[in-house]
Amino acid sequence: MSSATLSSPAAVQAAGPQARAESLRVRQRAYVRAIFVLDTVVLVLAVLGAYLIRFGTSEPRGRGSDISYLIVGPALVLVWLISLKLLHCYDDRVLGYGADEYRRVTSASLRLAATIAIAGYIADVGVARGFLAFAFALGIAGLLVARFAARKRLHRARSRGGGWSRQVLVVGDTAHVLELVHTLRREPYAGYQVVGACIPDALLAPVPQRLGDVPVVGSFRGIPDAAAATGADTVAVTASGELTATRLRRLGWQLEGTGIDLVLAPALTDVAGPRIHTRPVAGLPLIHVEAPEFRGARKFVKGLVDRSFSLIALTLALPVLAVIALAIKLDSRGPVIFKQVRVGQGGKEFGVYKFRTMVVNADALLAQLAASNETDGLMFKMRDDPRVTRTGRFLRKWSLDELPQLANVLFGHMSLVGPRPPLPSEVARYDGDVARRLLVKPGMTGLWQVSGRSDLTWEDGIRLDLYYVENWSLAADLAILWKTFGAVVNSRGAY
Repeated sequence: MSSATLSSPAAVQAAGPQARAESLRVRQRAYVRAIFVLDTVVLVLAVLGAYLIRFGTSEPRGRGSDISYLIVGPALVLVWLISLKLLHCYDDRVLGYGADEYRRVTSASLRLAATIAIAGYIADVGVARGFLAFAFALGIAGLLVARFAARKRLHRARSRGGGWSRQVLVVGDTAHVLELVHTLRREPYAGYQVVGACIPDALLAPVPQRLGDVPVVGSFRGIPDAAAATGADTVAVTASGELTATRLRRLGWQLEGTGIDLVLAPALTDVAGPRIHTRPVAGLPLIHVEAPEFRGARKFVKGLVDRSFSLIALTLALPVLAVIALAIKLDSRGPVIFKQVRVGQGGKEFGVYKFRTMVVNADALLAQLAASNETDGLMFKMRDDPRVTRTGRFLRKWSLDELPQLANVLFGHMSLVGPRPPLPSEVARYDGDVARRLLVKPGMTGLWQVSGRSDLTWEDGIRLDLYYVENWSLAADLAILWKTFGAVVNSRGAY
């Protein structure tokens, strides 16, 4: 079967391992080529835009007017593309997931800009500085936006079972294999599809085995053969007592020249990259994990940014707040603002402010609706909650009911980004792990909101909150705030 016939996700899944692997390799190469073409178009437009901004439609005048920009422009695009290539910006191992792709693109562009600036100064080349400044500003911004758009399209394809993904053979003890498979499948857009597993000899049976729906294709003795048989391009090794350092080293030797990547998946999960540092000690790549940061200068800056932003946002949003308040008052009887006791940092209770979206006796009606709860865990969520007013449905759909929480941020009860503020009844049933959510201030938005909000299970919501608590950073906060706008526009999980 030719790879051309494997155009649909269903056809790819139905094909044999080798045909499926070849089809995915074709998709991978096509995606890399598409990124290259996209980068070329962006850089051509950036150089052209820089020329028009600096010189307009007239001929260049003054210093550098004797230089032909018909040569400088294409040369700059060519050198820029070479720089991206040399810094591995088209490496399939960084494309499609993670921040490393963006870092490499930015680093390659800035290094080229610095090199051109130094070389131009030494050689006294008269290329207009304004032209170069605009070209690199437009080019870097354009490259990042274009790659972000391409990545989103790839993520959507992967979530539907299509697109290009890495084929993974998982190696390790049964429990660790199942845990890693669950982790990889939790985020299908990351592009890691498990095609098989290898487990210790002692666990193999004379009949074919499966771990869930993952076929067991061999033991630790035949990992390279199992990878070839399943069409895997990645071998992911998780924890196992039988996989000693010597056996892992030999496995790396066996995979040399096969085109199959070897990755190690430690039992340490839900720890962000900035907290992990690999340091070679006595020939061992020891992984050092920094402790979470709950106080200090970065926390002070976070609080300062929170309060400054909330003050500005409240001032600018006053007309909108007034219109919403009038709509609530005209729609149903009762107060405009609903104040509810929530638990904040360190277990301290505070009153969270929201626009009222339910009838005034909503709490009294809760017991009658308990059997209609559509979520698990300690929260109550109902997609068509009869207690919600007409205006309330509109406010909830666009998350406008949460605007008064800007006052909570200004008063220091909450942060712009953080875990969901829990009810005292929820906190009373927390175990030791879940209680770690209270180590930081709750937020108006967070990973729970940009990942689906009410559509998430209780377990997934807690996992995201704990991940934020352990790995928060100012850069991550900005990314979450940016994604919040998309979550609000899509209205996913808002009810």
